[in-house]
Amino acid sequence: MASTTRIRLRHERIRKRVVGTTERPRLCVHFSGQHIYAQVIDDTVGKTVAAASTVEKGVRGSQRSQANVATAEKVGSLLAERTLQKNVRQVVFDRGGFTYHGRVKALADAARSAGLEF
Repeated sequence: MASTTRIRLRHERIRKRVVGTTERPRLCVHFSGQHIYAQVIDDTVGKTVAAASTVEKGVRGSQRSQANVATAEKVGSLLAERTLQKNVRQVVFDRGGFTYHGRVKALADAARSAGLEF
């Protein structure tokens, strides 16, 4: 219980400082035990510009757990491709309270190499 409270408080503390606008929406990531979710959100309107996750058939592999570094790279490049189709090049990265290492770093690097700027 204490660890989930700490995670939630860390997420809220970071979320206060990271705000997406229409020009620079927020790239938000979430990792569950089995899946990776990423979406680009315009906080001024409250709309999702683009989204990608391992729940989709194009990204899903044959393993039970999809929350690994290789799949994070796939999700990052797919999200960048969908975001660029909406004519959005610059985003603000919201790591969601997760440490910038491993899966988070892999997703961010893949999105950068696919053309997003942050």
